[in-house]
Amino acid sequence: MMRQYELVERVAQYNPNVDEALLNRAYVYSMKKHGDQKRASGDPYFSHPLEVAGILTRMRLDDATIATALLHDTIEDTDATRAEIDQLFGEEIGKLVEGLTKIGRLHLVSQEDKQGENLRKLLLAVADDVRVLLVKLADRLHNMRTLYWVPPEKRQRIAEETMDVYAPLAGKMGIHWMREELEHLAFTVLYPDDAAMIERRLAERRAALGSLLADIEADLAEYLRANNVQATVSGREKKPYSIYLKMKRKHINFDNLSDIYGFRIIVATIPDCYSALGVIHTMWQSVPNRFKDYISTPKQNDYRSIHTTVVGPRKQRVELQIRTEEMHRVAEFGIAAHGFYKDGDVRTRHELAHDSRAYAWLRHTIELLSDGGSSAEFLENTKLELFQDRVFCFTPRGKLIALPPGATPIDFAYQVHTDVGNTCTGCKINGHLRPLVTPLQSGDEVEILCEAGASPPSAWNALAVTGKARAAIRRANREADRRKFVRLGNQLIDNEVSRRHLREGVDLTVAADRMNYADGEALAYAVGNGTVPAGDVLGALGHPEPDETAIPPEASPVSVPIRGAGGDLPVHFAPKLYAIPGDKIVGILDPGRGVTVYPANAGDALSAFAAEPQRWLDLSWDLSGGDETLFPVPVKLVVANECGALAEIAGTIAEEGGNIDELTMTQKTPQFREMNLHIEVRDRAHLARILDRLRGLPIIAEAGRIAN
Repeated sequence: MMRQYELVERVAQYNPNVDEALLNRAYVYSMKKHGDQKRASGDPYFSHPLEVAGILTRMRLDDATIATALLHDTIEDTDATRAEIDQLFGEEIGKLVEGLTKIGRLHLVSQEDKQGENLRKLLLAVADDVRVLLVKLADRLHNMRTLYWVPPEKRQRIAEETMDVYAPLAGKMGIHWMREELEHLAFTVLYPDDAAMIERRLAERRAALGSLLADIEADLAEYLRANNVQATVSGREKKPYSIYLKMKRKHINFDNLSDIYGFRIIVATIPDCYSALGVIHTMWQSVPNRFKDYISTPKQNDYRSIHTTVVGPRKQRVELQIRTEEMHRVAEFGIAAHGFYKDGDVRTRHELAHDSRAYAWLRHTIELLSDGGSSAEFLENTKLELFQDRVFCFTPRGKLIALPPGATPIDFAYQVHTDVGNTCTGCKINGHLRPLVTPLQSGDEVEILCEAGASPPSAWNALAVTGKARAAIRRANREADRRKFVRLGNQLIDNEVSRRHLREGVDLTVAADRMNYADGEALAYAVGNGTVPAGDVLGALGHPEPDETAIPPEASPVSVPIRGAGGDLPVHFAPKLYAIPGDKIVGILDPGRGVTVYPANAGDALSAFAAEPQRWLDLSWDLSGGDETLFPVPVKLVVANECGALAEIAGTIAEEGGNIDELTMTQKTPQFREMNLHIEVRDRAHLARILDRLRGLPIIAEAGRIAN
């Protein structure tokens, strides 16, 4: 176990102004509080916080963080209190320890809703100070290193939690070495057979290659030196979990892998990076499409490097990473490489956010918490952000937008601004009009076309890739649905007033107060979604349900005007029952969904609601404003079996402004074909014109609408 003076010496190596008294007090306090407590391995419990502190010294963290590591389990596992920590070590350290105590009580692998809520709590615990997350990551790393002593069922849960949450978080914070070790340790627990197989095959491959890797390393260093590029070259082997993922992703076996080994080239300056690249591509043939420049376009976690793959000696593919010493430090230590103290003062969150893209990502993810939505939605969105890599696209003004692979212009629009996404109606990619579902590639220039008053269709939620876009679409859909239900509720209340032949209107504010609703809009929403009958609102205002015989005949019925699905009311059409403007229609109030429209002649379907007269609504078509909405209607045609018949039918329908939505062949004879078509029309008159034109064709023996 590390001694007290050894810990202080480690910190002093990178911080000459180390507060020895603080670290000594924390060391002694933690050791006394944990006393005779033991770990599952039988070691003194105090060895754990001490090892966590040792891990954090590798990342050169400040004194307060090291002290927090020593104290991080005291409130949870001993009789220590937050007040006592504040008194002895200061409020800053007390707040950090309390944040870690809250995280320690969370189980991040559980039922989905609970898991999402716990992930919310974890991110909120690190919202004010990312050092809480860094201590927690180090805590998890040491627990994974000693996982062998934990009971098997608990071991599985901890490994799942590590693979699902903590390893990706370490990656997002840019702490490459920690992410790799966490993944490796979890991999050996979750997939022990696969891990053992890959370890065995790697050992065999090393033995077969012999001195090849050392020879390549020496050749690279010598060739760079001969071309006046001073560099440090080191070989590396792909980690077993990374190999496992590639085998699954590419559906290949171990023998087909060609890039298990790679080399890291560390140079002094950025120009040296590109000079080294030129030397290497002159020395060995480069592999097409295996070049990435993360120096000019860094990853979201601040990672910068040049990646290239070449065909080296013995026709062996070799991956190369070229970077400066500073880039290497950021690649290994991520957000911790930016330093948490400067000139003796702890850096503020804003200073750190200015330097670190990784911290900016963390803040952005935490901001999603304010967007509402369910815990399951938040979990889905956050996991999307955790696991995705990036593609880089540009706005027409040259602003760089980072997105996950597979992202579409919908995601791009929401990344620019939520209002841009909500009003998006189309896009141009590299100057050409493209569908909004087009997957974006790095380097694409994307122009979003917007229209005032537009809103995102609910189908976009299935097309969006980023959590930000999905959350914004869901929020916009909820707001649009609410507006529709409020409008319907107001309409139903007005209709009830007219039906009862009341001369004065109603004051919804008064009714809402009497019925315990926040305001008139909330009450109208409840009426619109079927929670409250419109008659109850009038009853609350002192207008009891009248005797039906007292209602003047001319006051009833009162119809609700509808324009169609997708308008400003929550309207749906009954499936497989086709109504078009001009048909008589009725509505059934469907609580939570709005109004379902039925043709008045759909007797069998409507009979199911005969015992619920309160759900029936009189509807009328509102076609004011020149709306060109098309409605599908089924049509039966009997057509002569001649070449080009279908083309002639389609052309005739198109000439009349209609559109064929579906077509099925229901019967065939040598002379005739029977077809069922769904034709999209504006109204009954439009359908009549199309049918008249079709009946006039020599190839048509019969044409008519199929009855519901």
